Amino acid sequence: MSEDLNKNNYSADSIQALEGMEHVRMRPSMYIGDVGVRGLHHLVYEVVDNSIDEAMAGHCDEISVVINEDNSITVNDNGRGIPVGIHKKEGVSALEVVMTKIGAGGKFDKDSYKVSGGLHGVGVSVVNALSETLEAKVYRDGKVWVQQYEKGKTLYPVKSDGNADNTGTQVTFKPDKSIFKEVLEYNYETLSNRMRELSFLNKGINLSITDKRKKIDGEYVSEKFKSEEGLKEFITFLDENREPLIADVISMAGEKNNIPVEVAMIYNTSFSENLHSYVNNINTHEGGTHLAGFRRGLTSTLKKYAESSGMLEKLKFEISGDDFREGLTAIVSVKVAEPQFEGQTKTKLGNREVNSAVSQSVSEMLENYLEENPNDAKTIVDKVILAAQARHAARKAREMVQRKTVMSGGGLPGKLSDCSEQNPELCEVFLVEGDSAGGTAKQGRDRNFQAILPLRGKILNVEKAMQHKVFENQEIINIYTALGVSIGTEEDSKALNLEKLRYHKIVIMCDADVDGSHIATLILTFFFRYMKELIDNGNVYIATPPLYMVKKGSKKQYAWNDKERDLLVKEFGQGTSVQRYKGLGEMNAVQLWETTMNPEFRTFRKVTIDNAVEADRVFSMLMGEDVPPRREFIEKNATYAKIDV
Repeated sequence: MSEDLNKNNYSADSIQALEGMEHVRMRPSMYIGDVGVRGLHHLVYEVVDNSIDEAMAGHCDEISVVINEDNSITVNDNGRGIPVGIHKKEGVSALEVVMTKIGAGGKFDKDSYKVSGGLHGVGVSVVNALSETLEAKVYRDGKVWVQQYEKGKTLYPVKSDGNADNTGTQVTFKPDKSIFKEVLEYNYETLSNRMRELSFLNKGINLSITDKRKKIDGEYVSEKFKSEEGLKEFITFLDENREPLIADVISMAGEKNNIPVEVAMIYNTSFSENLHSYVNNINTHEGGTHLAGFRRGLTSTLKKYAESSGMLEKLKFEISGDDFREGLTAIVSVKVAEPQFEGQTKTKLGNREVNSAVSQSVSEMLENYLEENPNDAKTIVDKVILAAQARHAARKAREMVQRKTVMSGGGLPGKLSDCSEQNPELCEVFLVEGDSAGGTAKQGRDRNFQAILPLRGKILNVEKAMQHKVFENQEIINIYTALGVSIGTEEDSKALNLEKLRYHKIVIMCDADVDGSHIATLILTFFFRYMKELIDNGNVYIATPPLYMVKKGSKKQYAWNDKERDLLVKEFGQGTSVQRYKGLGEMNAVQLWETTMNPEFRTFRKVTIDNAVEADRVFSMLMGEDVPPRREFIEKNATYAKIDV
């Protein structure tokens, strides 16, 4: 009996403290990943995760995030409110313990929360340590309790500030500019995408986000998210720009071996595989045991069905696991009480028991679906057979790509102007649009460490092409051979092998016009779909050539945007001439070196993936068949377009 009472009694004693806070400000990256854009947004996720944990435990259904005018953040929920009673061991209020001690929270007390998200149990105390100011308001026991902090230090003990007829927690914090030196501005889109993602992963919760820095028609920019069907709706959202192959999303939600498992999947007419996995709402980019379980369940069930249907009889070669996943979009979400992650980044799940739980769930779900929908089942098996045939063709094409390595004849592509340096870490290669710009770049480069690979025209749009067509394309073969990468590692036959990568900086250098942007997007699509490992490793960059040269007499300066140009024209005064560079070919070799290639003065933008789900959606929308969503995207983002009507 006393045990049951204890479970329901979420009080000050449920909170456990593990360690002090001094180190967080000294080594913030250790706790939140980095102190750039990603780390800044991570602070919000930490606070929201606490509210989500309340919701998952069944005590909360409203969570709101507000970006205030001064770039501070307010997170509100209608949960039970953080306990404010005196903590026996620490001798101060439990709220203060939660806010000022690492790893303090109810998550370590098995009775308070069954599962919880958050990163490494560091939670809101880290947010507090990295904020200039933080105010916590708790609505609990009929009162409003408040406490303020500066850089993690308490300003006064928890005090009562009026009566309340509701319960919940409100946290307002302002990130510390001495920690986040590069960037202090929150991106509304990034936070909104995460809120949407959380609403899909936790159905039935009302999530909202408001940006008080921006008004449209007198109203603050805001969005509300609530998902009734969870992952089923998530799949529909992800695949809105792809053509479905089957009528409905296949989905299930249930519990296996005490592990809540949710799966949703659909087949589409594309050729790419998109698997997204989550553990306690955290996106596990590197997969892990839950994804392995999904693959196992899918392959064995579909294979069994295809063999018993007799549709594989005419096929002369074996079907592999990859064939079952071509054109598949799937999401696997599991909730685990004690997740074991591999590595610091928390992106690969290691719990063994999850593998069989997911595998069994997927097998049952698929068996029922295939039995009940024989037409869809036939369509899926046909797609698998087609994928197997294409894979066979792709392997032959791929072998052709592999054969032409530097050592085995074929040599490097004829158009590549290589550098003399042998150490890949010091070498960089520029993928340049067109031969003429390639010629200028060859003259302007430092041939010790800079190589140039001119690309003829627009490369193949890999989003719409079958795999073997990709490997037959000459420009793409040239990219593979020039970089020295091959396909297939010991662990994974489809992964990119980077052992012989010849350049650690791969720079996309295109004109600053619409065509140039299109070519850069085509190259990025290719890297995202076929060489994602290079982006993950931080090897891919985009060069930023200037748009203008402002000149007066012997004085000249470059400008990268209209604002810089106008300032320079004003500074130089009368008689100033402005040259607009439409393309790289309009610059001479010296100008190209000075502005775009010289390591001392150039600006490179590193290509990173913050949100794999969102990146996948944007690429399929920009490069896919469907026009209306692309038009909408362009209209929304092309703020500066001047259209002559």
